[in-house]
Parts: sequence; C-alpha cells; structure tokens
Amino acid sequence: MSADDVLESVRSNLATELSRLGSSKALYAATEGDLDADRVLRAAANAEHAAAETFDSWAEDEPNETAREIFTAIAEEERAHFDRVREEIDEADSDGYDDELPAIPAHLRSIDGTIERAGALLGRIMVADESKSQYVGYFVGDADPQTAAVFRELREDLEGQRERALDVIEAVCTDEADLEAATEAAATVVQVAYDEHVETLESLGVDPKPVC
Repeated sequence: MSADDVLESVRSNLATELSRLGSSKALYAATEGDLDADRVLRAAANAEHAAAETFDSWAEDEPNETAREIFTAIAEEERAHFDRVREEIDEADSDGYDDELPAIPAHLRSIDGTIERAGALLGRIMVADESKSQYVGYFVGDADPQTAAVFRELREDLEGQRERALDVIEAVCTDEADLEAATEAAATVVQVAYDEHVETLESLGVDPKPVC
C-alpha cells in the first residue's frame, strides 16, 4: 500500500459522497440557500480563511520537519486564496469572511497526530476540489468569466496541494498500519463534509439525493 493507494481508496469508497459534494446542491448548502454572488464569494472566503488558520496552527506544533514545511506552505497558499477571493467581494470595508467555523476546519483542528493530519489534509483537498468546480460553474452561469477564472486558478493550485499531501503521507507512514490510519483520517474528512452537506440541505427542505 502506498500514498496513491490511500487516495484511490478514499475515491472509491466515498465516490457517492464526493460526487454529491461536487453537485450544484453543494453550493446551495454552502450558502444556506442564498445563491447571491456576494454570498457565494463569502462562503468561499470563509473556507479559505479557515483553512489557512487551521494549517498555520498545525505547523506551529508539528514535530515532523517535512510535515511542518508542507503545512506551512499550504497555509500560505490558502491565505493567498483568501486574499484573492476577498478582492472579488463588493464591500471593501468587510473582512470578507464569517466568524462561524465550517465543519471541516472544526474537525481538522481536533486532530493531533502527524499521520492523521497527513491523511486529513488529503481529504480536505479532495473535498475542496469538488467544491471549487461548483464555484467555477456558478460564475460561468452568472456570466462572470473573470471571477470564474479566479476559481479555476484556485482549483488548479489544488493539484499541487494534493501532491504535497501525498508526499507527507509517504514521509510519515512507515507501515501498513500507518497508511490505514491516514486512509481513515482522509475518509473521515470527506464524511464530515458530507454529513454537514446533508444536514444543511435537509434543514432547508431539500433532498440531498440527486434527482434521477
């Protein structure tokens, strides 16, 4: 088993959940039913800001040098993403994010072990890739190609993040048990995101299952 196997295992075992997290209903849930462009941007900014703060906190107490360097690099990239999204928000005097912490960063901040963090990082990136596709699609549909291009660029950055997450897993996992722990951590992040997705949609009176 390798880091790539961790990725493929989560993709395979949680294919349905990931697919639904990449559906149009996911953006509806992220904005709690308010699909106004400004609200969509604020949801994105909130996610980027929370991710940057989370990975910064991981780097501060991470004993493994490889993991610490990668957590720091991704935190910086997420902060740059936040700044880029904030530029698109109309209200110049606003911070551009909300105080409420989404489910994923709240879960991530509860994780202590390096192996578990490495897996959870991969899970977060997998979820972010699905959500970014919806932000791109929203602004394409909103006849705003400039903002769609911003999110397309942010999504492209996730490819590099995914490779770095796999590098961390390879660096810190020394046996099958470690790789299984990383797999479980990644899958848990996807499940946490999906559970929040379902709960929010149901609270809005929307069936989370796709219409066939």
